[in-house]
Amino acid sequence: MAELHVELVAADRKVWSGAATIVVARTASGDTGIMPGHTPVLSVLETGPVTIRTTDGNTVIAAVHGGFISFADNKLSLLAEIAELADEIDVARAERALDKAKSDLDEHAERRAEVRLFAARGLKAHA
Repeated sequence: MAELHVELVAADRKVWSGAATIVVARTASGDTGIMPGHTPVLSVLETGPVTIRTTDGNTVIAAVHGGFISFADNKLSLLAEIAELADEIDVARAERALDKAKSDLDEHAERRAEVRLFAARGLKAHA
């Protein structure tokens, strides 16, 4: 089975590393799926979920907020300003952040909270 090596790194830590069959991330040009053999890519990561299908059939979901994505020679690097794995997200806290962002009319904070909730709930949907 063809695979690609994935490194998901935040500004403060390595978040996830391993082999995958496909990674889907939100870029400046929309949602992008990267599979082994994909043409080289260098793009801006937008706030959104990153879904990694591992070679052992599991799914890793992360909430990513800004950064860059680079792919060449079956090596994918996701360099994020902020990244959280779904199982690290406190759902109740994210829900409170979403409510506050809505009441403050803060669209950026609202988007970040929505992505965190999507990632956390997406993990449960795939479990």
